[in-house]
Amino acid sequence: MTRDASSDRATGNRPRRSGQPQHGIIAAHDRAEEVAAAGADFLEQTVVGSLLVEGADGAWAPADGLAPVPPAPSFAILLPAAVRVSDPAVPLEETADYLCGAVAAIAPWARPRATVVLGSGASRRIPAGVDRGAGERRFADSVRTARDLAAEHGLEVLLEPLHQGETDLVNSLAEAHDFLDAHDLSDVRLVADLFHVMLEGESFEAVHRLAPRVGHIHVADTDRRPPGQGDWPLAAFLTALRDGGCDAHVSIECFTWEDIPVEGRAALETVRTADPAAR
Repeated sequence: MTRDASSDRATGNRPRRSGQPQHGIIAAHDRAEEVAAAGADFLEQTVVGSLLVEGADGAWAPADGLAPVPPAPSFAILLPAAVRVSDPAVPLEETADYLCGAVAAIAPWARPRATVVLGSGASRRIPAGVDRGAGERRFADSVRTARDLAAEHGLEVLLEPLHQGETDLVNSLAEAHDFLDAHDLSDVRLVADLFHVMLEGESFEAVHRLAPRVGHIHVADTDRRPPGQGDWPLAAFLTALRDGGCDAHVSIECFTWEDIPVEGRAALETVRTADPAAR
Protein backbone atom coordinates (compact mmCIF):
# COMPACT_ATOMS: atom_id res chain seq x y z
CA MET A 1 0.00 0.00 0.00
CA THR A 2 1.63 3.26 -1.08
CA ARG A 3 0.82 6.90 -0.58
CA ASP A 4 0.76 9.39 -3.45
CA ALA A 5 -0.55 12.86 -4.24
CA SER A 6 -3.86 11.54 -5.54
CA SER A 7 -4.58 9.73 -2.26
CA ASP A 8 -3.83 12.94 -0.34
CA ARG A 9 -6.33 14.85 -2.49
CA ALA A 10 -8.94 12.15 -2.12
CA THR A 11 -8.74 12.10 1.68
CA GLY A 12 -8.24 15.80 2.33
CA ASN A 13 -4.83 15.28 3.91
CA ARG A 14 -2.33 18.10 3.62
CA PRO A 15 1.10 17.45 2.09
CA ARG A 16 3.68 17.09 4.82
CA ARG A 17 6.93 19.03 4.81
CA SER A 18 9.91 16.79 5.49
CA GLY A 19 10.46 16.39 9.22
CA GLN A 20 7.37 18.36 10.24
CA PRO A 21 5.15 16.75 12.90
CA GLN A 22 1.60 16.05 11.73
CA HIS A 23 -1.75 16.33 13.48
CA GLY A 24 -4.37 13.58 13.36
CA ILE A 25 -7.52 12.26 14.99
CA ILE A 26 -8.03 8.90 16.71
CA ALA A 27 -11.05 7.01 15.42
CA ALA A 28 -12.15 3.67 14.04
CA HIS A 29 -11.40 2.70 10.45
CA ASP A 30 -14.98 3.28 9.34
CA ARG A 31 -14.75 6.97 10.28
CA ALA A 32 -11.81 7.66 7.97
CA GLU A 33 -13.82 9.85 5.59
CA GLU A 34 -15.07 12.02 8.47
CA VAL A 35 -11.53 12.44 9.80
CA ALA A 36 -10.28 13.38 6.33
CA ALA A 37 -13.13 15.87 5.92
CA ALA A 38 -11.99 17.56 9.12
CA GLY A 39 -8.60 18.21 7.49
CA ALA A 40 -6.56 15.81 9.62
CA ASP A 41 -3.12 14.85 8.38
CA PHE A 42 -3.84 11.24 9.33
CA LEU A 43 -6.30 8.87 10.96
CA GLU A 44 -4.87 7.14 14.03
CA GLN A 45 -6.82 3.93 13.69
CA THR A 46 -8.05 2.03 16.71
CA VAL A 47 -7.16 -1.65 16.68
CA VAL A 48 -9.64 -3.46 18.95
CA GLY A 49 -13.08 -3.68 17.34
CA SER A 50 -11.92 -1.93 14.17
CA LEU A 51 -8.87 -3.50 12.54
CA LEU A 52 -9.14 -6.55 14.76
CA VAL A 53 -12.53 -8.08 15.57
CA GLU A 54 -13.62 -10.81 17.95
CA GLY A 55 -15.35 -13.83 16.46
CA ALA A 56 -18.16 -15.87 17.99
CA ASP A 57 -15.55 -18.31 19.29
CA GLY A 58 -13.72 -15.54 21.15
CA ALA A 59 -10.79 -15.53 18.75
CA TRP A 60 -9.52 -12.23 17.35
CA ALA A 61 -8.90 -11.84 13.63
CA PRO A 62 -8.32 -9.03 11.12
CA ALA A 63 -11.53 -7.35 9.95
CA ASP A 64 -12.67 -8.20 6.43
CA GLY A 65 -13.72 -5.85 3.68
CA LEU A 66 -12.17 -2.65 4.99
CA ALA A 67 -12.07 0.25 2.54
CA PRO A 68 -8.65 1.59 1.50
CA VAL A 69 -7.27 4.48 3.55
CA PRO A 70 -3.85 6.17 3.44
CA PRO A 71 -1.15 4.57 5.61
CA ALA A 72 -0.99 6.03 9.11
CA PRO A 73 1.90 6.88 11.44
CA SER A 74 0.25 5.63 14.63
CA PHE A 75 -2.37 3.23 16.03
CA ALA A 76 -4.20 3.03 19.38
CA ILE A 77 -6.36 0.74 21.56
CA LEU A 78 -4.13 -2.28 21.12
CA LEU A 79 -5.51 -4.65 23.76
CA PRO A 80 -9.00 -5.70 24.90
CA ALA A 81 -9.58 -6.06 28.64
CA ALA A 82 -9.68 -9.85 28.36
CA VAL A 83 -6.02 -10.03 27.29
CA ARG A 84 -4.46 -9.75 30.75
CA VAL A 85 -0.88 -8.69 30.17
CA SER A 86 0.05 -8.27 33.86
CA ASP A 87 -1.34 -11.59 35.11
CA PRO A 88 1.37 -14.25 35.70
CA ALA A 89 -1.34 -16.92 35.58
CA VAL A 90 -1.84 -16.24 31.87
CA PRO A 91 0.81 -18.01 29.78
CA LEU A 92 2.96 -15.49 27.97
CA GLU A 93 2.43 -17.55 24.81
CA GLU A 94 -1.27 -16.61 24.87
CA THR A 95 -0.39 -12.93 25.06
CA ALA A 96 2.12 -13.39 22.25
CA ASP A 97 -0.49 -15.11 20.06
CA TYR A 98 -2.86 -12.15 20.43
CA LEU A 99 -0.12 -9.59 19.82
CA CYS A 100 1.13 -11.46 16.77
CA GLY A 101 -2.33 -11.24 15.22
CA ALA A 102 -2.72 -7.61 16.23
CA VAL A 103 0.51 -6.36 14.67
CA ALA A 104 -0.23 -8.38 11.53
CA ALA A 105 -3.62 -6.63 11.31
CA ILE A 106 -1.99 -3.21 11.77
CA ALA A 107 0.90 -3.62 9.34
CA PRO A 108 -1.01 -3.30 6.03
CA TRP A 109 -2.33 0.13 7.09
CA ALA A 110 0.90 1.50 8.51
CA ARG A 111 3.58 3.84 7.30
CA PRO A 112 7.13 2.58 7.76
CA ARG A 113 8.11 2.66 11.45
CA ALA A 114 4.58 3.57 12.51
CA THR A 115 3.99 3.63 16.26
CA VAL A 116 1.56 1.40 18.16
CA VAL A 117 0.34 2.77 21.48
CA LEU A 118 0.26 0.31 24.36
CA GLY A 119 -2.21 1.90 26.74
CA SER A 120 -5.16 -0.39 27.42
CA GLY A 121 -5.52 0.17 31.16
CA ALA A 122 -7.99 -2.62 31.92
CA SER A 123 -5.75 -5.12 30.19
CA ARG A 124 -2.68 -4.22 32.22
CA ARG A 125 -4.30 -3.83 35.64
CA ILE A 126 -2.69 -6.25 38.10
CA PRO A 127 -5.37 -8.74 39.24
CA ALA A 128 -6.43 -8.86 42.88
CA GLY A 129 -4.29 -11.23 44.94
CA VAL A 130 -1.33 -11.11 42.54
CA ASP A 131 1.99 -10.06 44.04
CA ARG A 132 2.79 -6.61 42.67
CA GLY A 133 6.36 -7.47 41.80
CA ALA A 134 5.22 -10.54 39.86
CA GLY A 135 2.59 -8.49 38.04
CA GLU A 136 5.11 -5.84 37.08
CA ARG A 137 7.55 -8.46 35.78
CA ARG A 138 4.82 -10.05 33.69
CA PHE A 139 3.83 -6.66 32.28
CA ALA A 140 7.46 -5.99 31.40
CA ASP A 141 7.59 -9.36 29.61
CA SER A 142 4.42 -8.43 27.71
CA VAL A 143 5.85 -5.06 26.67
CA ARG A 144 9.04 -6.78 25.52
CA THR A 145 7.02 -9.31 23.52
CA ALA A 146 4.94 -6.54 21.92
CA ARG A 147 8.10 -4.57 21.10
CA ASP A 148 9.76 -7.53 19.41
CA LEU A 149 6.71 -8.69 17.45
CA ALA A 150 5.99 -5.17 16.25
CA ALA A 151 9.58 -4.73 15.11
CA GLU A 152 9.21 -7.79 12.87
CA HIS A 153 6.58 -5.80 10.94
CA GLY A 154 8.55 -2.54 10.92
CA LEU A 155 6.41 -1.07 13.73
CA GLU A 156 7.36 0.50 17.06
CA VAL A 157 5.43 -0.12 20.28
CA LEU A 158 5.21 2.81 22.71
CA LEU A 159 4.13 2.69 26.36
CA GLU A 160 1.40 5.12 27.40
CA PRO A 161 1.07 6.14 31.06
CA LEU A 162 -2.59 6.09 32.14
CA HIS A 163 -4.21 7.77 35.13
CA GLN A 164 -5.06 5.79 38.24
CA GLY A 165 -8.75 5.65 37.39
CA GLU A 166 -7.88 3.41 34.43
CA THR A 167 -5.08 1.25 35.78
CA ASP A 168 -2.86 0.61 38.80
CA LEU A 169 0.34 0.24 36.77
CA VAL A 170 2.44 3.04 35.22
CA ASN A 171 0.43 6.22 35.79
CA SER A 172 2.86 8.98 34.82
CA LEU A 173 5.63 9.70 32.35
CA ALA A 174 8.16 9.55 35.18
CA GLU A 175 6.85 6.14 36.32
CA ALA A 176 6.90 4.85 32.75
CA HIS A 177 10.49 6.01 32.26
CA ASP A 178 11.63 4.36 35.49
CA PHE A 179 9.63 1.18 34.91
CA LEU A 180 11.06 0.63 31.45
CA ASP A 181 14.63 1.31 32.51
CA ALA A 182 14.29 -0.99 35.53
CA HIS A 183 13.20 -3.85 33.27
CA ASP A 184 15.85 -3.43 30.58
CA LEU A 185 13.41 -1.77 28.18
CA SER A 186 15.19 1.55 27.78
CA ASP A 187 14.70 1.43 24.01
CA VAL A 188 10.89 1.62 24.41
CA ARG A 189 9.61 5.17 24.02
CA LEU A 190 6.61 6.85 25.64
CA VAL A 191 3.31 8.46 24.72
CA ALA A 192 2.63 11.82 26.35
CA ASP A 193 -1.14 12.26 26.76
CA LEU A 194 -2.41 15.58 28.13
CA PHE A 195 -5.53 13.89 29.54
CA HIS A 196 -3.50 11.59 31.79
CA VAL A 197 -0.92 14.25 32.63
CA MET A 198 -3.69 16.54 33.88
CA LEU A 199 -5.54 13.87 35.86
CA GLU A 200 -2.32 12.73 37.52
CA GLY A 201 -1.17 16.28 38.19
CA GLU A 202 2.19 15.62 36.55
CA SER A 203 4.20 18.80 36.14
CA PHE A 204 5.10 20.25 32.77
CA GLU A 205 8.67 20.39 34.08
CA ALA A 206 8.59 16.58 34.10
CA VAL A 207 7.04 16.61 30.63
CA HIS A 208 9.88 18.84 29.40
CA ARG A 209 12.55 16.69 31.06
CA LEU A 210 11.22 13.46 29.57
CA ALA A 211 10.36 14.91 26.16
CA PRO A 212 13.33 13.23 24.40
CA ARG A 213 11.83 9.84 25.35
CA VAL A 214 8.38 10.69 23.91
CA GLY A 215 7.57 9.12 20.55
CA HIS A 216 3.94 10.19 20.17
CA ILE A 217 1.52 12.74 21.64
CA HIS A 218 -2.19 12.55 22.49
CA VAL A 219 -4.23 15.65 23.31
CA ALA A 220 -7.73 16.57 24.39
CA ASP A 221 -9.40 19.35 26.32
CA THR A 222 -11.18 19.35 29.68
CA ASP A 223 -13.00 16.04 30.33
CA ARG A 224 -11.48 14.78 27.05
CA ARG A 225 -13.55 17.10 24.92
CA PRO A 226 -12.17 18.30 21.58
CA PRO A 227 -9.38 20.87 21.93
CA GLY A 228 -10.82 24.37 22.09
CA GLN A 229 -13.91 23.30 24.04
CA GLY A 230 -12.33 23.51 27.50
CA ASP A 231 -9.62 25.27 29.45
CA TRP A 232 -6.70 22.85 29.64
CA PRO A 233 -3.22 24.35 28.92
CA LEU A 234 -2.67 22.75 25.53
CA ALA A 235 -0.10 25.29 24.34
CA ALA A 236 1.96 24.97 27.50
CA PHE A 237 1.93 21.17 27.22
CA LEU A 238 3.02 21.14 23.59
CA THR A 239 5.62 23.83 24.21
CA ALA A 240 7.11 21.78 27.05
CA LEU A 241 7.43 18.81 24.71
CA ARG A 242 8.81 20.74 21.74
CA ASP A 243 11.27 22.77 23.82
CA GLY A 244 12.38 19.51 25.43
CA GLY A 245 13.25 18.01 22.05
CA CYS A 246 10.15 15.98 21.11
CA ASP A 247 9.28 16.10 17.40
CA ALA A 248 6.49 13.50 17.47
CA HIS A 249 3.13 13.55 15.71
CA VAL A 250 0.04 14.68 17.65
CA SER A 251 -3.33 12.92 17.74
CA ILE A 252 -6.59 14.21 19.17
CA GLU A 253 -8.26 11.61 21.40
CA CYS A 254 -11.77 12.44 22.60
CA PHE A 255 -14.45 10.36 24.28
CA THR A 256 -17.20 11.47 21.89
CA TRP A 257 -17.62 13.48 18.73
CA GLU A 258 -20.94 14.96 17.74
CA ASP A 259 -19.70 15.90 14.28
CA ILE A 260 -16.10 15.03 13.38
CA PRO A 261 -15.89 17.07 10.15
CA VAL A 262 -17.05 20.22 11.96
CA GLU A 263 -15.70 19.75 15.48
CA GLY A 264 -12.55 18.08 14.20
CA ARG A 265 -11.65 20.96 11.90
CA ALA A 266 -11.96 23.46 14.75
CA ALA A 267 -10.05 21.17 17.12
CA LEU A 268 -7.23 20.66 14.63
CA GLU A 269 -6.93 24.40 14.13
CA THR A 270 -6.69 24.83 17.90
CA VAL A 271 -3.96 22.18 18.14
CA ARG A 272 -1.96 23.52 15.20
CA THR A 273 -2.13 27.04 16.62
CA ALA A 274 -0.94 25.78 20.01
CA ASP A 275 1.87 23.59 18.60
CA PRO A 276 5.18 25.44 18.14
CA ALA A 277 6.19 22.80 15.58
CA ALA A 278 3.30 23.82 13.29
CA ARG A 279 4.13 27.52 13.16
